[in-house]
Amino acid sequence: MFQLRTFRNYRTSPKALVSSIAIGLSLMGASIAAHAQEKVVFATNWKAHADHGGFYQALVDGTYKKYGLDVEIQQGGPMVNNRPMLPAGKVDFLMTGNLLQSFENVKNGIPTVVVAAFFQKDPQAMFAHPGQGYDTFKDMANAPVAFIGKDGQFSFWQWMKSEYGFKDKNLKPYTFNMGPFLADKKSIQQGYAFSEPITIKNAAGFEPVVHLLADNGFSTYGTTIETRVDMVKTKPETVRKFVEASIIGWNNFLYGENKAAKEMILKINPDASFAVQQGYIDNIKKLGIVDSKDSLTKGIGAIDPARVKDFYDKMVKAGLYKPGQIDVSKVVDTQFVNKGVGVDIRKKLTGK
Repeated sequence: MFQLRTFRNYRTSPKALVSSIAIGLSLMGASIAAHAQEKVVFATNWKAHADHGGFYQALVDGTYKKYGLDVEIQQGGPMVNNRPMLPAGKVDFLMTGNLLQSFENVKNGIPTVVVAAFFQKDPQAMFAHPGQGYDTFKDMANAPVAFIGKDGQFSFWQWMKSEYGFKDKNLKPYTFNMGPFLADKKSIQQGYAFSEPITIKNAAGFEPVVHLLADNGFSTYGTTIETRVDMVKTKPETVRKFVEASIIGWNNFLYGENKAAKEMILKINPDASFAVQQGYIDNIKKLGIVDSKDSLTKGIGAIDPARVKDFYDKMVKAGLYKPGQIDVSKVVDTQFVNKGVGVDIRKKLTGK
């Protein structure tokens, strides 16, 4: 800690003395501010990439620090399961995929709650070869082969069957190898709308037909942020600061100067080249993954409890849950979002 020294033994002019005191107070204030930073650990659900960009932006440009937070981001990955770390108290905030995981937490009595939703649209999509008659999402129900991963088979595929008539007889396992899809022009395949189109074009030279599940009624939020219920009760200011700083980070990442954030992401994940990151950003903006619907007026991260209930009802219809099995009111807490945070930043940076 900086100590302000006494000046009684020095021959100093009054002006110099005032200047010295001011410098000392400034340094002491900086030292106090540094010690006041609250340590926060945030775990993601996959490797660092542009779809996590707003959080890295808030870290690298000092937004978290301005909010008094010393944030550590722990990335996920194929061999990393960060989910148990939250209820165990090892991390303070957790990035999750969509509301289905949060439904499971409430169902099983795990004391966590969603406090923000950074994707207004779940990025899950279905892809097809162009010119094969799959102009609408419903047309895809006629595809003779649908490559769907194991997790998808027990989640969104059930909804696709109940809402659009997709059939199990056409189901084939997707092992994250695009070879079978590329070889069969009549097939369709799952993937993320901001990433797989880039991979498909690079591998096969064509732009796939992309149908976002979110644009066809799959009303879950994506990239939700969970924390512990006790954190909301005992440290609401910490939760507010993290959520609001992250919202500002996302606005600056999407619409402002994001080179430093990209560099940080690339350093953490060498597979995330600048070109690929920019491709992600372009698709995220084009499809309105982060900033669309309610977020345009209520701010990025916005949550509508009625929409959470709508998604739950659809999952009941799809057979994933029974009516009344989950108290949906325990899934989300909206006190930290829907306040218009960051809307002014977007308007300033984009003019609209």
